[in-house]
Amino acid sequence: EVQLVESGGGLVQAGGSLRLSCARSGFLGDDYALAWFRQAPGKEREGIAYFGSYDTSTLYADSVKGRFTISIDNAKNTIYLQMNSLKPEDTAVYYCAADVDTRVPTLIAKFYDYWGQGTQVTVSS
Repeated sequence: EVQLVESGGGLVQAGGSLRLSCARSGFLGDDYALAWFRQAPGKEREGIAYFGSYDTSTLYADSVKGRFTISIDNAKNTIYLQMNSLKPEDTAVYYCAADVDTRVPTLIAKFYDYWGQGTQVTVSS
């Protein structure tokens, strides 16, 4: 069973930076996807960053492209989301997610089987 635990959320001023971590346990196999999603109050869950193990490709939502970076440390079984130039509209609960046996890049939540509990990020203006 795959388990994901996020950490690193908090309160930051607009223009600042924050790095989220997601500790992973359990076996994912050879072809898997790791992603970050976020959900603001009253809004649908939004996929923002993807990593595919098959070809080490990444994919970003337009809303975060150029500001956020997903990275993987396999030795530590940890997924990171580096967030720079934060804006108040980045305020949300951030989730990491995993999908197994896949080579298809996607930021659609329904395709992910494993989820963390979420960590709150609040950006003040």
